[in-house]
Amino acid sequence: MRFTRTKGLRGEVTIPGDKSISHRSVMFGSIASSTTEIHHYLQGADCLSTISCFRKMGIHIENKGDTVLVHGNGLKGLKRPDTILDCGNSGTTTRLICGILAAQDFDAVLTGDDSIKKRPMKRIIEPLTLMGARIQSVGDNHRAPLQITGSHLHGIHYTSKVASAQVKSAILLAGLYADGETRVTEPYVSRNHSEILLRHFGADVYTEDTTAVIRPASRLEGQKIKVPGDISSAAYFICAGLMVPDSEIMIRNVGINPTRDGILKVAKAMGADLTLLNEQSGSGEPVADILVRSSSLRGTVIEGPMIPTLIDELPMIAAMACAADGETVIRDASELKVKESNRLEVMVRCLSSMGADVTETEDGMIIRGGKPLRGAVIDSRLDHRIAMTFAVAGLCADGETQILGAECVNISYPEFYKDLAKLTQAPGIL
Repeated sequence: MRFTRTKGLRGEVTIPGDKSISHRSVMFGSIASSTTEIHHYLQGADCLSTISCFRKMGIHIENKGDTVLVHGNGLKGLKRPDTILDCGNSGTTTRLICGILAAQDFDAVLTGDDSIKKRPMKRIIEPLTLMGARIQSVGDNHRAPLQITGSHLHGIHYTSKVASAQVKSAILLAGLYADGETRVTEPYVSRNHSEILLRHFGADVYTEDTTAVIRPASRLEGQKIKVPGDISSAAYFICAGLMVPDSEIMIRNVGINPTRDGILKVAKAMGADLTLLNEQSGSGEPVADILVRSSSLRGTVIEGPMIPTLIDELPMIAAMACAADGETVIRDASELKVKESNRLEVMVRCLSSMGADVTETEDGMIIRGGKPLRGAVIDSRLDHRIAMTFAVAGLCADGETQILGAECVNISYPEFYKDLAKLTQAPGIL
């Protein structure tokens, strides 16, 4: 894919369903005792991997596109898969499913693509093992493939070293099957979709400050769920609307959960012309339309408790900071090193190739804004967040930007380039 500077972005876009909520809706629906009806389900490759894994464990799932019907078999209704469970590129599928499989009465093997096989799994192996789970890294390197043998679990109070919704969710799901109360304490609160949805399905789950608590369940009930638009996907249009001169974009039906809305707070801190409209709530999740207009941006500092609320949006924020006056500092973001790629290293290298003044630090980066960007050849490393970030950056750069491996956006947003093209004035996307 090739991108050139555009004159402006105008129009509206409806963001596909939230990836985190889509994953969880199928998982929780599979272990519920009746049918779960999911609307606005994300049809990205990651979420299709979740559907595939649960189908292999005997769950009848009807994927009708925008609507998915999950005919649950109950907490103990999963069946031993005949084949290895392939999670593709999905870290959410890999880690969360471990919490469910740990308590079943069969064994299973989880694997994924080359990226998944490099991502750290000790962070979920350790707490689940403390609960009595039997999880073995086949390569003895705390990475996938993982061999999981179902066993009796007991409740624990686990203090996580990282604020990770995947770690927290894996433990809470195991806690559904444990013989006592399970608690997970994080350094900061991570996204809380699991807590909201589990409560929606009838689980006894609550929070105390940065601690999530769940009690054993005997039954979950299927639900009707409307998945809000994914704010992580909306971030590219938010930043594009702010960065590209003479732009005005309406972004429809975006989830604005407070544990996910860091991009909105950072944009405001940077001087964004951004308005929330039509705020409402569905399935326990707040949603709104977001109106953004071109803005004169200024640098800011992003750190501490803010980081878990925008971890997936940091690459796009770093690119946006190049268009801001002054310095933007990102700290406490070491988690970016263990995503689909080392996003700290990739962002610094690629932004530098476009002429940006950016320096990598131990746990983040420093971006000195105001230097014009120029087109470059960008290796996405098959990381969907990187590809989408530089598609937007290419619309603000002199010359042509080419993205290698651009098709990786299918992981989370298959229609991304098409939706972006609808907003661009000539030439834009080639």
